[in-house]
Amino acid sequence: MISAAAWIARGKARQHPAKYAVDDAELARVAALANLQFDDAKATLHAAQMQMAGDGPEGDWRDDDDESGSEAGDAGMDDAPAVAAAKPDSNDPDDLSRYNLDTYDDEPVASTTGPFSNIKGLQYYRNNDEDPYITLKDDNADEEEERQELEVLPSDNLIVCAKTEDDVSLLECYVYASGDSNLYVHHDLMLPSFPLALEWLDYAPAGGPAAAADQNSAQKHGNYIAVGTMDPEIEVWSMDTVEGLYPDAILGSRERTKDLGTQMSGTGKKKRRIPKKRVANADYHVDAVLGLSWNRTARNLLASASADCTVKLWDLSRAPTGDGEGTYALRSFDKIHTDKVQSVAWNTSGANGGQPSVLLSGSYDKTMRVFDTRSPDVGVVARVAADVEAVRWNPWREHNFMASFEDGLVQSFDARMLSSAASPPAVTSTLFTLSAHTGACTSLDISPHIPGCIVTGGDDRTVKLWSIAEEGEAQKPKSISMVASRDLDAGKIFSATFSPNDALTLAVAGSNGTLRIWDALSNVGVRKTFGDRLRAMPAELAPSLDAETRGDGVVMLADEGSEASDDDDEPLPADAEGDVAMEE
Repeated sequence: MISAAAWIARGKARQHPAKYAVDDAELARVAALANLQFDDAKATLHAAQMQMAGDGPEGDWRDDDDESGSEAGDAGMDDAPAVAAAKPDSNDPDDLSRYNLDTYDDEPVASTTGPFSNIKGLQYYRNNDEDPYITLKDDNADEEEERQELEVLPSDNLIVCAKTEDDVSLLECYVYASGDSNLYVHHDLMLPSFPLALEWLDYAPAGGPAAAADQNSAQKHGNYIAVGTMDPEIEVWSMDTVEGLYPDAILGSRERTKDLGTQMSGTGKKKRRIPKKRVANADYHVDAVLGLSWNRTARNLLASASADCTVKLWDLSRAPTGDGEGTYALRSFDKIHTDKVQSVAWNTSGANGGQPSVLLSGSYDKTMRVFDTRSPDVGVVARVAADVEAVRWNPWREHNFMASFEDGLVQSFDARMLSSAASPPAVTSTLFTLSAHTGACTSLDISPHIPGCIVTGGDDRTVKLWSIAEEGEAQKPKSISMVASRDLDAGKIFSATFSPNDALTLAVAGSNGTLRIWDALSNVGVRKTFGDRLRAMPAELAPSLDAETRGDGVVMLADEGSEASDDDDEPLPADAEGDVAMEE
């Protein structure tokens, strides 16, 4: 399955990615980050090699059988002349003496003369370029071809997917070229545990190779993916490095959480595994990381939501401790929820970019909280009827956010209308309630290009595009309509997100483990519904609305044999109403 996916905007990736280099500096960084004892390991390896070569400490390897055999041999020496007098019969088929089987396993004595007599003095070179005896050097054509294959053009998008197949989890980085509708896997990185959340950021974490190489840079720009997994730690990987073996940063304390798991309980044969008690603390998570959000204003801040019922802030400019204890959280909010925190998001509502210090969190305790991270005790609460799946701030309306739920609903809220009580007594009133899916609505995103355009994905295997018609400054929308609905053959949908560059282009992934790029403008109803809003966009950003050939609008890997069905892409009239329940 693909449990999460994240877009990387054009121009953010390095055109020619670097290869992971395992040098002394990198080994020292990994040793300090993971508290690995390389020196002890090298000493143990050297001792083992010496013993295998016979240069180790000598010992008495004889046993009783050897001694008895020696005595028998001494007794047989008296009969030696008689044995020597008997000549072997070369015609006897049972005579095996000519094969010298008694000395077959003895190691031959190395010759002191000949072309290999001085083999101990041979010198080893790291590559053929350094060896003066090799005159035919390697051709650079292969290196240049590989460099071109890994090239990421400024017109390409990257899409990072958290994929798990046969108990192996990894990050798959795709390249999407919208000009020729081409999608292919660029490289992948192995993960230690099942991934749950991804978040792109451009801040180089302290202690990583990029930050160490550019210590004088105040901006520390880069191309990174933060990964939340079933483990309590957050890993930050550079997406400009291929064949990476270790992340650029680990947020949390792997040394202190490595023993969290299960323990045996009971006596005798009736022992059973029970989970160890996980006690939340202010320094690091002790359970799975379910959600991540990067602050685009204070670029060194990353927020995380965890199954340990806490929300934590991480300062990416803080270097990890040198004793292997990891990187501790900048702040921890332990009393805002009483159950797993599923999603978290910094306030980016409105044209002014929102309030950079305000966080929104959604939990399985059926509450959502909006609070200022500088004074978390002062906040507002929304109580809902189901577990929260995803939360998103509306970039087109200030103080407005939306959330999707396990019962398939999508609701919109105004933060100014929420209760300031610690535990609101009843379900909070909403701006609108949308019945989006028959199962859980697992994914929700709001278009950064078109006002009033949202996408939802759910357990019913469908992706739906919605239009919200709003009037002036009115809080409640005038109408809501479903514009398009498709089954993209991706299984149960776990991620459906808008492209940061192309309007109405979405990346969709789910339980089938396949990534689909859906160009919704291939649908006549979509072009008709959003046509006026697309024409109002700047000319350099507005897509073409001509009746050109777009196919079925689905882009997938070239080696995939199956394609999404066209039956689910019937154009809907512009005024088609979805299953909508508007609150009075």
